[in-house]
Amino acid sequence: MQFQLTTDFLQIVEQLINVKDGNKLRELLQELHYADIAEILEELNSDEATYLIKLLESDLTSEALMELDDDVREKILDRLSPTEIAGELAEMDSDDAADVVAELDEQVQKEVIKQIENQELAADIVDLLRYDEDTAGALMAKELVQVKETWTVAGCVREMRRQAENVTRVHSIYVTNKEGKLTGRLSLKDLLTATEKTKISEVFIPKVDYVTVHTENEEVARIMQKYDLEAIPVVDEEGVLVGRITIDDIVDFIKDEAEKDYQMAAGISQDVEADDSIWQLTRARLPWLVLGLFGGLGSVYIMQGFEEALNSFPILFFFTPLIAAMAGNVGVQSSAIIVQGLANDNVKGSLFNRLVKEVGLALINGTALGFLVIVYGYVAGLDQLVGITIAVSMLSVIIVAALVGTFVPIILDKRGIDPAIATGPFITTSNDIFGIFLFFYIAKVILGF
Repeated sequence: MQFQLTTDFLQIVEQLINVKDGNKLRELLQELHYADIAEILEELNSDEATYLIKLLESDLTSEALMELDDDVREKILDRLSPTEIAGELAEMDSDDAADVVAELDEQVQKEVIKQIENQELAADIVDLLRYDEDTAGALMAKELVQVKETWTVAGCVREMRRQAENVTRVHSIYVTNKEGKLTGRLSLKDLLTATEKTKISEVFIPKVDYVTVHTENEEVARIMQKYDLEAIPVVDEEGVLVGRITIDDIVDFIKDEAEKDYQMAAGISQDVEADDSIWQLTRARLPWLVLGLFGGLGSVYIMQGFEEALNSFPILFFFTPLIAAMAGNVGVQSSAIIVQGLANDNVKGSLFNRLVKEVGLALINGTALGFLVIVYGYVAGLDQLVGITIAVSMLSVIIVAALVGTFVPIILDKRGIDPAIATGPFITTSNDIFGIFLFFYIAKVILGF
């Protein structure tokens, strides 16, 4: 039965914490899933959450810690001693343990690593901390099952049993040579159907997808998605097998990247949460708001330059928001599709062909919308020439906005800048300015003022 956190249940937990009734708390919470424990910890204050972490067994709380938001986990870790943190790390896979250690101050890191009794885990953590944050080396776990191609099936099974004790979930069995270099993978079916004296070299599959420790996380995610992999091995510069990356780690990475891109597209320049301080939220939002302000001032300046047009045809003023909105909407649509394609590595062919395609699409959409504007003008009794002006302006604005929305993300991506930045206020503001300028310039040409 699934657990659902209610206000009454939370109140009971808080009451038991306040009276320090550890026995009843253990009895109440011990059978819950670690994700449910994390949900409870999120709702408690830092002191209460820390009390629970110290009270419950580490095999439960260590998993719960990894489910918490970074800010909540940081506050709890600040209240734990190096020995207590080391106790939690002892129950984690090496990649999760390294992530936790990386969040600590440098001096605390050293003290925590000294307190880890499992020297192999401590060495793994130190090794993982060497790699850049956005690479496969930092994302991988050291725990895996590997066999030598020179072993017999019988010896292989014995060794696999020993190794599997330290692996939470066995996704694949990797085969290496005498030097530890990855040579292939082993099918469980082939292992079970082979005789005990058969050499692994006779039954293993030499074809195996892998990444290096320096492969970027985005590329790892793309490979695993393309080939539907639950896990992928990681090798060093010499081809030696050093770890594996599992699907749960990639899902977490994709989720974090999606949240970051969503915030960037919304005009938030830093990774923030709803409960962050006002100062943090202000720093994240203000830069893009300033850009929007200057964009708006630019639009005002352009309109002032066409003051004569507004005096001669004041009706144009009322259609200015329509033109600006269409420019922004089309630009965001085009850029969003391109950004998504770049993320999935689906944007193929030359930039010129892509722009030609967008122009064709913009012509179709612009013509359809322009026709609707002319029909509206006829029904509303607008001057026919004014209706044509608005329709032609809209068609032109849609074409330009589509080109900008396509061109900018691709250029940013080629220069190593996250193209998600293009889907936010940058595209909207620039297209608003272009749209208003084109609107009044075309009006000047057609209406002749």
